[in-house]
Amino acid sequence: MEGQAGQGAGRRQAQDGRRNNKGHVTSRGIAGGHKQKYRFVDFKRRKWDMPAIVERLEYDPNRTAFIALVKYEDGELAYILAPQRLAVGDAVVAGKKTDVKPGNAMELGQMPVGTIVHNVEMKPGKGGQIARAAGTYVQVVGRDSGMVIVRLNSGEQRYIHSNCMGTVARSRTPTTRTRISPRPAAPAGWASAR
Repeated sequence: MEGQAGQGAGRRQAQDGRRNNKGHVTSRGIAGGHKQKYRFVDFKRRKWDMPAIVERLEYDPNRTAFIALVKYEDGELAYILAPQRLAVGDAVVAGKKTDVKPGNAMELGQMPVGTIVHNVEMKPGKGGQIARAAGTYVQVVGRDSGMVIVRLNSGEQRYIHSNCMGTVARSRTPTTRTRISPRPAAPAGWASAR
């Protein structure tokens, strides 16, 4: 879970303390926080039929879910959302129709009914927008004339185009969430503990 971010896979994130373009504080009680790098996560998974090997699983300060650094056969590195039961050394692939195993991405119309998926697109080619947070998922519950019916965590059922992509399995949750105990002002400010 350690190491440098993949080349070109991250950039320094500005510490704005929740100020707008005029410099005015728009969210009180939030300071600059700990220095972070933004990791560019591939929500689209459009590198079809090219296997990738999981190099490592990483914590990402910008989201609740863990991310996985994958290396494609052509040598390209990319971050994807890490699903549960994905381990270092596993192979993942994206395509129109692939094996139903954790980390593989495919079109919702090709998935068997009952499949648990995360990182689901709402429009074909736009990139995943549904079920991206840690532990979230949707379940494919049926098909209807070019559309797929999915059930969200809230119980709501949505019709989504069958060409939209989704990644098999539930997104990975942190094993333990550490809570900062009362300390001097600086660490408490970083944790937004007011």
